[in-house]
Amino acid sequence: MNYEIKDINLAKKGKERIKWAEKQMPVLSIIKKRFNKEKPLRGIKIAACLHTTTETANLAITLKEGGAEVFLCASNPLSTQDDVAASLVNDFRIPVFAIKGEDKDTYYHHIEEVLNYGPNITMDDGADLVSTIHSQKKELIRNIIAGTEETTTGVIRLRSMEKDRALGYPIIAVNDAQTKYLFDNRYGTGQSTIDGLLRATNILIAGQKFVICGYGWCARGLAMRANGMGAQVIITEVDPMKALEAVMDGYQVMPVKEAAKIGDIFITLTGDINVISDEELVLMKDGAILANSGHFNVEINIKALESLAKSKRKVKEYVEEYTLKNGKKVNLLAEGRLLNLSSAEGHPASVMDMSFANQALSAEYLVKEGKNLQKKVYSVPVNIDKEIARLKLESMGIKIDKLTKEQERYLSSWKMGT
Repeated sequence: MNYEIKDINLAKKGKERIKWAEKQMPVLSIIKKRFNKEKPLRGIKIAACLHTTTETANLAITLKEGGAEVFLCASNPLSTQDDVAASLVNDFRIPVFAIKGEDKDTYYHHIEEVLNYGPNITMDDGADLVSTIHSQKKELIRNIIAGTEETTTGVIRLRSMEKDRALGYPIIAVNDAQTKYLFDNRYGTGQSTIDGLLRATNILIAGQKFVICGYGWCARGLAMRANGMGAQVIITEVDPMKALEAVMDGYQVMPVKEAAKIGDIFITLTGDINVISDEELVLMKDGAILANSGHFNVEINIKALESLAKSKRKVKEYVEEYTLKNGKKVNLLAEGRLLNLSSAEGHPASVMDMSFANQALSAEYLVKEGKNLQKKVYSVPVNIDKEIARLKLESMGIKIDKLTKEQERYLSSWKMGT
């Protein structure tokens, strides 16, 4: 079996961590048991470009239990958990191409490695797999049934491809499932970003002016957590609806340039480039902390930061201190890569349970229906979304009401009123 990982001897530790995460992923465990019996993915090759974490490991194992051949590479150079990669190779015989801290060339080499197996389904986290296929390996498209996409950033890229009629096969936007973005994006990103911030810096959040760029679901979750820990939350936005919502949620809202003058901590979650650039960097207070929890390391203009700095030094494992030409010092965390997976362990397994249940059931759906779909970006089927929510509640021991026949008739009728 071909693979490229850091150290196969880390497998024992990785397996223990995978099993720990499995205990907190009951919905995926239910799916895995059924997949083992029915083998709905038999004969299917799945190329997955995902964060190589304990939660992803349980997804990969579930897909293999369903009969698929699974090939995994990292979707970010700093998010790989090397012990998990070792266990997937050693204990579960799943080829993995991922090493924490790999450079850009190695990162794309690993993407090419999983694509060399000739996938029938792609699973993406950021759309690098899909973009590589369409730009360099178009010959693979004829054998690809469909794909899935995990992130907001990736869905934006894929919808752009669809608009330009460049998309070569259908994609299910797992990110747009309610059991994904309402929970994973909000509660997962909120908690894990705070976790990454604290592991990297060990600062006290209470009393800090905490600037969050963007107010999508991920940013909402972070704002909620930062506010709960006593921070003075400031939101910057370009969308008037989201900005208005942030105001109504009780936060200060202002342009990035104004926030730059007063902020202590800055975290970007927009999916766009150069949200914080040279104009904002020169205005920041001495000792300001900069981080990103969006998918790509483009939200903070690192080239501008480098050009403004007269020196830089590594002060902690995930902290680089830049001394600007104006004498102020600015601290960049995790090289501007997504903080929650670079300096922490990513989302808790219990919330990824729903996200990866969506991945598994979407793969099953695509095997059955993919050939009937157009070359477009689709939402997760509503019945799958609701079934995952039902299973999650069931696993938590929570029961809910059901509509009576009378209530169903009332809701479906236009004749019945007061």
